[in-house]
Amino acid sequence: SVPNGEEILNESEVKLDAVRRKIKQVAQELIGEDMYQFHRAISPGLQEYVEAVSFQYFIKTRSLISVEEINKQLIFTAEDREETTNTTSNSHDKQPHTWSLKVTPVDYLLGVADLTGELMRLCISSVGNGDIDTPFELSQFLCQIYDGFTFIGNTGPYEVSKKLYTLKQSLAKVENACYTLKVRGSEIPKHMLADVFSTKTELIDQEEGLS
Repeated sequence: SVPNGEEILNESEVKLDAVRRKIKQVAQELIGEDMYQFHRAISPGLQEYVEAVSFQYFIKTRSLISVEEINKQLIFTAEDREETTNTTSNSHDKQPHTWSLKVTPVDYLLGVADLTGELMRLCISSVGNGDIDTPFELSQFLCQIYDGFTFIGNTGPYEVSKKLYTLKQSLAKVENACYTLKVRGSEIPKHMLADVFSTKTELIDQEEGLS
C-alpha cells in the first residue's frame, strides 16, 4: 500500500533472481549426485526461498503460489559452448544444458509456514499505513492455510507439525487485530492502531509462554 510499492516489487524480483543464480550453482554442483543425500544441507535455504517467493507472489496476486510454479522457476538452461572433437558436428548439434533443483513438498510446507509470520507483520504494518482492509483479507487467507495444515496434522513430518504452533500464533494475532478494528476501530485514531496491536501482540506472546 506504500506509494513506491511497484518499485519495491521490482527490486525484490532483482534480488530473487540473484538467489536463483545461487540455486543454479547448487544444481550444477549436484549433477550426477543424489540430491536427497545432501538435502539436509540445502533445505533451510530452500525454505527461506519459498518464504520469499510466496510472500512476493501474495502481494502481487493475493493468492498462494504452488510448489509446481516455484519449481518451474528453478529450471535453468545455458548453451553448451564446449569445443567438440567431432569434425562432422555443427552448431545445430549443440544441445543446451539443463539444470534443476526441485523444492520438495516438505521444503514447500515449511516455507509456507514461515510465510505466515511475514503476513502477520504485514497485517500490523498495513494498519500503521492506514490500510484497514488488508488485515481482514489476511485473516481469511491465514485461516485457509491453517485449515490445510490441520488436515496434515501429526501424519506429516515432525518439522511440519512443529511449525503448526507458530502458524497458530500468527493467525491469533491477525484475528486479534481484526477484532480490534471491528470493535474499536472507529474510536482509536489510525496512527495509534499499530501501537495497540503491538501491545496486544506482546500480551499474546506472554500468554502463550505461560501456557
